[in-house]
This record gives sequence, C-alpha cells and structure tokens, in this order.
Amino acid sequence: MAYENSRSGSEESAAPRAGGVQYIEATEGDAGQRLDNFLVRNLKGVPRTHVYRLLRKGEVRVNSKRAKPDQRVEAGDRIRLPPVRRPEPGAATGVRPPAPALQKLITDAVVYEDADLMVINKPAGIAVHGGSGLSHGVIEVLRAAYPDCKELDLVHRLDRETSGCLMVAKRRSALRDLHAQLREGRAEKRYLALVCGKWDLGQKRIELPLATGERRGGERHVAVRSHGQMAVSTFKPVQFFGIVATLMEVEIGTGKTHQIRVHAAYAGHAVAGDDKYGDRERNEVLRGYGLSRMFLHAASIGVDRPGTHEPLLVSAPLGPDLHAVLDALIKAPGSRRGARRRTAR
Repeated sequence: MAYENSRSGSEESAAPRAGGVQYIEATEGDAGQRLDNFLVRNLKGVPRTHVYRLLRKGEVRVNSKRAKPDQRVEAGDRIRLPPVRRPEPGAATGVRPPAPALQKLITDAVVYEDADLMVINKPAGIAVHGGSGLSHGVIEVLRAAYPDCKELDLVHRLDRETSGCLMVAKRRSALRDLHAQLREGRAEKRYLALVCGKWDLGQKRIELPLATGERRGGERHVAVRSHGQMAVSTFKPVQFFGIVATLMEVEIGTGKTHQIRVHAAYAGHAVAGDDKYGDRERNEVLRGYGLSRMFLHAASIGVDRPGTHEPLLVSAPLGPDLHAVLDALIKAPGSRRGARRRTAR
C-alpha cells in the first residue's frame, strides 16, 4: 500500500504518529478485506473501539465517500484517515498479552490447519476479536500464539455466544480467495440450533431482508425490514423433544449479522437461550434442562482450499455442555424421537 499525508516538507514521506490527515492507497494485496480489519492493521496500537468510532463519525473516507465497517477494500481505493495518535514504535500500549490459559484454550481448539488457513472450534463466550471492553478475542490470541504468522486474519465472524467452526486465514491471498467464496455463495455453512417449541413447519427456507441499524434500550438489534439486506436460511428438523424444543440443522446462504437468530424468532421458534431475540419464559424452562447459554453451534464449513480449489469440509463437535442438554431432554417425560439425531460425540 502507498502512504501520503497532508503535511509538507521533510515529513511528507512518513506516516505521522499524530496530527495530519493520512491517505492510504490499497493494493492488490489488500483487496477483499473488510474495511475495519484493514484499518486495525494499518493503525497499529489504536484500539478497535476507536477505529469504529472514526467510522461511525464519518471521519474515514474511501474514495472521498463515507464508508461502513463491513465494506470491502478494492485495489486502488484511496482511503482517508483523520488525525489519530498512535504509540511510538516500542512504546508500551498498556494491553497485557493474552493469559497462557486463554492461549491454550484457543490453540487446543484448532480442528484443522494447513499452510493457508486454520479452523477453530470457537468456544462459546469468547469474542472473535477484542473491543467493547475486551482486550483479547480469538484473533488477538492467535496472533500472540503464532508470532511468525504475520498475516493472520479472520475470514468471517461468529457471535460471542456461538460456538463452532471459525476460519482464520494465514495468508493475505487465502483471505481474498475465501472472502470471494463467501461473497459468491460457494461456501457451505451448517449450524445446529435448538429452537423453542415443536417446529411444525417441516424443512423451510426463510428468505427475508434484515436491517442492522435498529437500537433498543441502547443495544443494537437486527430486524426484518423491507429496506434491509436479503438473508437466506434453510431450517431442517433433526430431532423433536415433545412440545419443549426441536433440534434443527440450519444452512445459511448468506452471512448476515444474527440472521439465524432473527429468522428463527420470526418463524415463531426462537433459538433456545437467546437473551436478545428469544423467549424469556421458554428459556427459563430450558434452564431446568441445564441450558446455560445460547444453543447455536457452527457445526461444519465447506470451502475450496485456497489456491488448489480442492474441496475441504471441516466439522466441529458439539460441546459437552450442549450434549448434556440434549441428553436431559431425551430423558424427559413426553420427549419423542421424531427425526434422526445427527449430532456426533
């Protein structure tokens, strides 16, 4: 990437540590990245929360236009950065490295790795990246654990309370390739979700537009709105547990924020344990079966290996906590096996 700034004289060729507008021209190696990830990489030492604040205020411009965090960078884009203070090279940032126990938890969760990417069975309760009061997410932990991998980056995201398959690219070229597969609908993403109540809709494809700008009680909510972006989810019942709950396999054709959770709630069968879009009374009932978090798990992901285009399918086993909930539901009076169980231990 090429840098320039608004200062004159001898400072013009150097990126400023503070003060002065900076411009970056994206190169072929940057193409396909989300803008927020691109900025975090290029504003070393600046907290991610501050990066998002700059984006919200419209202080970051791409080709002289305001831009959103999820906008994809293209080669040749001219990106304007406002004056921002960054720590001097070698200066202490005040951020402690990830705790050894957290590093072990994440590195032990790697279920697949090759020269281009790794797939993590992300534990529930851990964010994919730091921010909003969190110093470390999965990507920060992996960068600390693999210091020689200079280009580690998230390919996609999972909600903090969602467990399962999370892809991390090890090379920029692999990141671009995998992003293209996701954009073009060539990746296969399947989830396991326990939904509240007896699902009586059969196999159902839900295709509804989602808007992400809603605010309720100060929190961001996603809602079905005609002006939103189209999202596609296909729900298929796997096992019924009487009138209490149904285990579903969900395949998503898009990767919109909270789409499974919102589509399930819209269908009248919210994801079990979902505090934001779910059913409070039914969640309370399911706590009696040992459910202590949202039952949503990214069970498998299928892509073409970057570069070789050989098919790759990686699966992540359901955690013991969610298996225990299913076992408790099976033993409950009135539960019946109305569909073949496919969860693997």
